[in-house]
Amino acid sequence: MTHKASLSNFNLSILWFGAAVSLAEILTGALLAPLGLGKALLAIIIGHLIGGGILWLAGAIGAHENLAAIESSKLSFGKYGLPLFAILNVVQLIGWTAVMISSGANALGGVLTAMPTLTFITSNGSTLQILLCLFIAILIAIWIGIGFDRLKKLNLIAVTGLFLVSIYLGFKAFSGGVTPMLSEETLSFGLALELSIIMPLSWLPLISDYTQYASSKKSGPIASAFGYTVGSIFMYAIGLGAALYAGTSDIGELLTAAGLPVLALLVISLSTVTTTFLDVYSGAISFITLKKANEKTVALIICGIGALLAIMIPTTYYESFLYLIGSAFAPMFAILLTDYFLLKRRGGSNLYSIQNLILWALGAGLYQYFLKLDTPIGNSLPIMLILMAIKLIISPIQNKKSIK
Repeated sequence: MTHKASLSNFNLSILWFGAAVSLAEILTGALLAPLGLGKALLAIIIGHLIGGGILWLAGAIGAHENLAAIESSKLSFGKYGLPLFAILNVVQLIGWTAVMISSGANALGGVLTAMPTLTFITSNGSTLQILLCLFIAILIAIWIGIGFDRLKKLNLIAVTGLFLVSIYLGFKAFSGGVTPMLSEETLSFGLALELSIIMPLSWLPLISDYTQYASSKKSGPIASAFGYTVGSIFMYAIGLGAALYAGTSDIGELLTAAGLPVLALLVISLSTVTTTFLDVYSGAISFITLKKANEKTVALIICGIGALLAIMIPTTYYESFLYLIGSAFAPMFAILLTDYFLLKRRGGSNLYSIQNLILWALGAGLYQYFLKLDTPIGNSLPIMLILMAIKLIISPIQNKKSIK
């Protein structure tokens, strides 16, 4: 690779702010509306500070060890864990690529349908959806083709534009001129906290793919986590305000109602591309840990597969499967962070790695169980704390066995 140690703090913060500017963040923020403005904002801020802090620590490992996110798993799980987590990550990132392309196409379709001059294009909904999925996939492919190194300036322009529009969206969301809507739905503070923590945590298997190239190994991960956390809090707040005051959390509807349908098309397209690019690129990095291949070629293939899935399969059929796979990574990073920062371990015997895999499997099972519970601090954080505590307790036992 030719881009080692080439990302400044500014580049990283812009890259990760761009990742946060997405439809998913705004729609998730809208889900917190039943809590009301004050409690929902508190949950958003606390949840993102927790999730962003964990994201920073994960990025720091990649920066200091010069390892991609999934490669860093070998520090705790050895030769047994690396292929397992690499495969899981490739599968989930192909899935999330499909989800993002499908969601972006749906949003674009909504804006186009609201434009009366384009009725001849939008009359056939299924054909339009296919064309829009292909359109977004082509834009992502262009992003890939530009190349990681040359993408910095283009990404800066795109993210700056998205930020300015986001400010306008925030203004529109909170000045809808209507009384805050009272929802009949109920939402606990713990679940709202979980919804705020889980978004930063969803990027744990990706962040080191970029912080490993940080020009500053100390402040690069901080800049990355800060850029993402600030951007995500802002997007959540826009979604919350839109749901409470504007009566809709749809970006396209907000901008179209303001007489800016062309801007809506541009924002949806760019935000989908800047976020999904990280998915396909990181999917490629995870794949080449298993088999040597060209990064761009693999990224293009992942993009193509994601587009086909977006066209052929409704996202509702595999979103639950993606969350199931995604739940594997909170336990994985709980063990890795404990080993790296608290126990100061940098790999060990095969026995030690197998014991960590058993502990990880326990954590993945507990995560699924905790989804049924309603705790005051959500689900991800207690699972990670439980695993970290178990890890610290059994550490002396692991040391003795490893010595033998």
